[in-house]
Amino acid sequence: MKPVALFLFDYTGIMAEPWRQAGYDCYIVDLQHPAGIRKHSRKEGLFLVGTDLRHGWLPPAEIVGRIAFVGAFPECTNTAVSGAAHFVKKGPRALALSLDLFATAKEIGEWSGAPWFIENPVSTFSTYCGKPDYLFDPYEFGGYLPEDDSHPIWPEYISGRDAYPKKTCLWTGGGFVMPPKNRSK
Repeated sequence: MKPVALFLFDYTGIMAEPWRQAGYDCYIVDLQHPAGIRKHSRKEGLFLVGTDLRHGWLPPAEIVGRIAFVGAFPECTNTAVSGAAHFVKKGPRALALSLDLFATAKEIGEWSGAPWFIENPVSTFSTYCGKPDYLFDPYEFGGYLPEDDSHPIWPEYISGRDAYPKKTCLWTGGGFVMPPKNRSK
């Protein structure tokens, strides 16, 4: 049986694609997918899971012992410092929602026993959840992408090979090891 990679709060599956191509079964879990679990119609090994992770969802029993990695991307618009001017207008419920999503991601990561990370831009999560384990800019790892890389959805906005700065944080656990930097040129 194939190892499994879980991607939480992931609608697009962009992060899952290299894992899928490497032979993993990948489950992308997001409230925006249709309810339940279904195989992707064109991509072998990709499963779309539509659920609200905050209500106790756990992976199906048949994949539990195969989980090798968990990546999570909880909603950031209520906590990213770039939007701080709007925090008061959004109100405390917006902050509470974001903290709930972060906590859910951490709980699932820890439960899995696999290496895991939670990704977010520089945000107020550091105030409530502790400092991130890693801080980086995407361009510092763009060298892992092919020379002719372009963003699969927004090539007109996001530079190929992730050649752009955006201070990004990772909170990690389960033995996660950050790969060495490999800058895009």
